[in-house]
Amino acid sequence: MVRARRPVCACELHLLPAGQGVESRQTRKGAHGLSVHVKAKRVTVPDIRGRKGGEPVVCLTAYTALTAVLLDDTVDLLLVGDSLGMVLYGMDSTLGVTLEMMIAHGQAVMRGAKRACVIVDLPFGSYQESKETAFRNAARVMKEVGCAGVKLEGGVEMAETIRFLTERGIPVLGHVGLLPQSVNTAGGFRSLGRAEKEAEEIRADAAAVAAAGAFAMVIEGTIEPLARAITSEVSVPTIGIGASPACDGQILVTEDLVGLFSDFKPRFVKRYAELGAGIALAAKEYADDVRHRRFPTLDHCFGVNPADKTASPHKKAG
Repeated sequence: MVRARRPVCACELHLLPAGQGVESRQTRKGAHGLSVHVKAKRVTVPDIRGRKGGEPVVCLTAYTALTAVLLDDTVDLLLVGDSLGMVLYGMDSTLGVTLEMMIAHGQAVMRGAKRACVIVDLPFGSYQESKETAFRNAARVMKEVGCAGVKLEGGVEMAETIRFLTERGIPVLGHVGLLPQSVNTAGGFRSLGRAEKEAEEIRADAAAVAAAGAFAMVIEGTIEPLARAITSEVSVPTIGIGASPACDGQILVTEDLVGLFSDFKPRFVKRYAELGAGIALAAKEYADDVRHRRFPTLDHCFGVNPADKTASPHKKAG
């Protein structure tokens, strides 16, 4: 008799090696009407590439194993984005994120994601110097994380690097339009493509990224008609964020989606929950219970005689 594996508690996920964790499973009826669990098929880079013009690709960010577990059965692609610098670490931009940070969080996400295609951002400074440097760092991410590919920002100027990586077996998700890693030279966060010259430059960027071999590309922060036009022009899926409903897929930062930030909501974000307010309320109720000695009760303690549960929790022993 095969002993069933004990389920992994969320708090234990960080203890597992990268690539090991909870399995995403689907239930079906077996030969005798019994329910059996079948391991879900991993979404692959070719799967994503094949969605051009078809069912929209659902993408969200993930930085932790627990978030990956919660999203894995629902999304097609999980991006371990360098946005973690701002979301998790409180940085003002993504520029301070290191390769080691991306690898550590990528490993955590891989422990929780067993179905979704996992892509890891290459952080600022890890690929711009040369295509050889980009390959060394991307290969390190692929080997140490076990992810399906990497994402990098840039258009025409990054096409040679994208081609160099893809020709050597590293799938690349491109990123055009608003480039957070170049926010200082771009003059801040703003929607792009209103000026004709700027729009033509972004269209050229998208064409170059697709021709270089990227399996898909993120279009961020452009005016809607431009993102729509690019989607119709390029042969690979486009994934929009603040772009257009015509894109082949959409991505949001998960923490924006669930409302963890109460003081900032980008125009392109739709909040599907208000977890930030819920967490703050739960913490307040917990604090009130602790201060008024309503928590813990004897029901939350070990080794308690059932007869003692009716006694005052503050009655002194003896």
